[in-house]
Amino acid sequence: MLRIAAGQAARPTEEYLRFAAQLGLTSVQFNTPDLPGDKRWEVEDLVALRKRCESFGLVLEAIENIPVAFYLNSMLGRPGRDEEIEHVRATIANIGKAEIPVLGYCFMPQSVWRTSLTPTGRGGAVVSGFDAAVAADPSRRNEVLVARRDLRVEDAKDSWTAGSHIVSDVSVSEEQMWDNYAYFMAGIIPAAEEAGIRLALHPDDPPVPELDGVGRLFRSVEALRRAAKIASSPAWGLDLCLGTVSEMGGEAAVFDAIDFFGPRNEIVYVHLRDVHGHGDSFVECFLGEGNYDPVAVLERLIDVGFDGFLLDDHTPLLVNDSPYGHRGRAHAIGYMQGVLDVLGRGGGDGAKAPRAQRSSVASSLDAPVGAGAAERLAGTRPRRVAAVPAGSGAQLRALRNATSKVTSSMVSPASVSGAK
Repeated sequence: MLRIAAGQAARPTEEYLRFAAQLGLTSVQFNTPDLPGDKRWEVEDLVALRKRCESFGLVLEAIENIPVAFYLNSMLGRPGRDEEIEHVRATIANIGKAEIPVLGYCFMPQSVWRTSLTPTGRGGAVVSGFDAAVAADPSRRNEVLVARRDLRVEDAKDSWTAGSHIVSDVSVSEEQMWDNYAYFMAGIIPAAEEAGIRLALHPDDPPVPELDGVGRLFRSVEALRRAAKIASSPAWGLDLCLGTVSEMGGEAAVFDAIDFFGPRNEIVYVHLRDVHGHGDSFVECFLGEGNYDPVAVLERLIDVGFDGFLLDDHTPLLVNDSPYGHRGRAHAIGYMQGVLDVLGRGGGDGAKAPRAQRSSVASSLDAPVGAGAAERLAGTRPRRVAAVPAGSGAQLRALRNATSKVTSSMVSPASVSGAK
C-alpha cells in the first residue's frame, strides 16, 4: 500500500522515532546509519536497528546508502574493488538476514554537490542551490558544498561540507564509469537476489556530465533505462528522487520516469522534493512551487500502480528549525498526507485509521522490543478508501492555486524581510 515514511536520519534516537509516530507514520528509513564496521555491516547490528524501530511501533522500510568508503574503489574502477565487492555482498546478505527489505545506493564518487545554502526560499527559508559555473571554477573550489555523511554534524539535517571533496586529481570518463557500474552490478545483484532484498538506485544529483574530472552516469531518464538493462534483475529498482529527475527536465522528465519504471515495478520508493530550474542551475524549494505539480505526480504514481513508500528529502530549513529540520520535514510530510487523503489513499499512514486503531499505535511506543512491527501494526494500516470522483486532482490543484493567490496578496515583502 502506498504510504509515507519518515526518513534520512542517521541514528534511531527516541526523538526521531517519536517524531515519526507523532506524525501518524508507521515506518521509517535511515540514510547511512551509524553502524559499526569499516568495510561491512554485521547482522547483529542491523537486527538491533530494526528492533529499535519496532519498539516504537515502526517498520524499518529501508536503509539508503552504505558508507562511500565501502565501495569507492569499485566506483572508480581501482585496485581493491574485488575485495570491496565481497564485503558489499556480505552486507547485502546481512541486510536480508536482518529482514530489512531494501538497500538504497548511489554511484557517485564525487557525491552530491551544491554551491549555495542561503535564506532565499519562501519567507526567508534556507534552501540549497547549484550553479555549474561556480562548481567548475577552480578558484571557488572551497565554496562547493559536498554531501559528506561520513563528516556530518550530530543529528544534522543535511551533510553539506564546504570544500570537502571525496577524490581529487582523478580522471574517470563516463564510459569508464559505465564499465565500473556494470562490473559492480555483476558482483552484487546475485547477492541481492539470494538475500531477497531490492537494491534501489538514486539518480545523480546534480545531473551534469562530470564533476571534478569524474563522469556522472545517471543524469537522464534514458540513462536510468540503461542501468535497468545492465542489471536485468527483479532485485534492481529505483530510489526515484523526483527532485533530481526534475533537475533533468522538469515535469516532463518526472512523468517519463514514472510512466516507464512504474508499470515495470521498478520504482522501489520515492523522494518527493522539487526545484526551480534545471541541470546547470537550480534552487531547491517547497513542495508545490517547483517544476512539477505534486498533485499530478502523485496521481500518476497511483495510476501506474506504485505501492511503495514516499519520504521527504532536502526540505527547506524553517525559522527556529532543529538541526534535523523537524519543522520543514513536518510541513512536507503533512503536505503529502493531505494530497493523498484527497486522492483517496489516506497517506498510507495511521492518520486515517479508526480512532481505536490509532490509539494502538500510541500504546506501542511503550511496547517491549521483540514483537515484530508488522504484526503489531497489522490493525493500524489504513484501509484503502473509495476512489474519489474523476477530476478531483484537478479540483484540488485549482483550490490550491486560488489559495496561493489569496495568501500572496495578504503577505507583503516587508512582512518577511526580517525572517531568518
